Amino acid sequence: MAPETEPPFQRIAAELRRRIATGELAPGERVPSTRRIAQDWGVALATATKALTVLRLEGLVEALPRVGTVVAAPAGPTAGSPAAPAAPADGAPGQQHRSPAADGELNRERILRAALELADAEGLAALSMRAVAARLGVSAMSPYRYVTSKDELVLLTADLAFGEAAYPAEPPAGWRARLEVGARTLWSLFRRHPWLAQLSPVTRPLVLPNLMAHAEWALAALEGHGLDATTVLDTHVLLYSYIEGIAVNLEREAQAQATTGLTEQEWMDSRTPALGALIASGRFPAYTRLVADLPDGYDLDLDALFEFGLANLLDGLTARIERAAAGHDRD
Repeated sequence: MAPETEPPFQRIAAELRRRIATGELAPGERVPSTRRIAQDWGVALATATKALTVLRLEGLVEALPRVGTVVAAPAGPTAGSPAAPAAPADGAPGQQHRSPAADGELNRERILRAALELADAEGLAALSMRAVAARLGVSAMSPYRYVTSKDELVLLTADLAFGEAAYPAEPPAGWRARLEVGARTLWSLFRRHPWLAQLSPVTRPLVLPNLMAHAEWALAALEGHGLDATTVLDTHVLLYSYIEGIAVNLEREAQAQATTGLTEQEWMDSRTPALGALIASGRFPAYTRLVADLPDGYDLDLDALFEFGLANLLDGLTARIERAAAGHDRD
């Protein structure tokens, strides 16, 4: 097939394959994300996903959660050798039906697992029915036999992610210890799957069984301490919003790195002249004094910030519960 008649995903795969073969992309190095491929080649995200899927099936790349797709370590036959699987033409039978021995029977569980891997590696924006189909190496319509729409795919995938952590059968003693366990459990899930923080505002809560299990843990911890029902629900929403609000920055940082190619520290270093100008202006004396007290600079650690904020929230709630227990809470 002449290059100009090749489907776009094959042309993209061929170019990335060339970069890997020549060492331009070394083992362990991140290859362009689906977002970057879509931007650079002017194609849809599904087409970009299909190109990376071809390389993944050839063993040239692998998807790592929160890292993205990277060049795989050399193993087995190289691309272009007789043993390497050939990329099927767009719409060809080989694309629609891969070997059952390689993929197993298509079912909802496999679809949702593939969706979870895709969202973890590329972010929520890359998650679509076509992208999941491309990742599984099946026809674009095949997943619709098990999942009715993209919206359902996102919700079911989110429910799968929220269900990865369970709570102990015997809760720790005391409401505060129980809330700490719940908060840290949710934080660990957002840490593992940062795209979860992008799903929905708290004003439109997700009705998901596995997410409700986290709410049940928190609500049970708040029962029986003199708080009225509205206050209990407000407290739960406040705690969840706090955790989600910190977690939003995990995905935003990943997106910023993918867009700019700069790490967090590299970006901060590039802003040093601008910050120096603000200090030199004399308009911000409090900030200038703080900077002077931090000779080694300030390192923003989201995990430490989460713990700091959680402790302060629970300290305030302690005072509220003590007032309620004493019968003096009239707020």
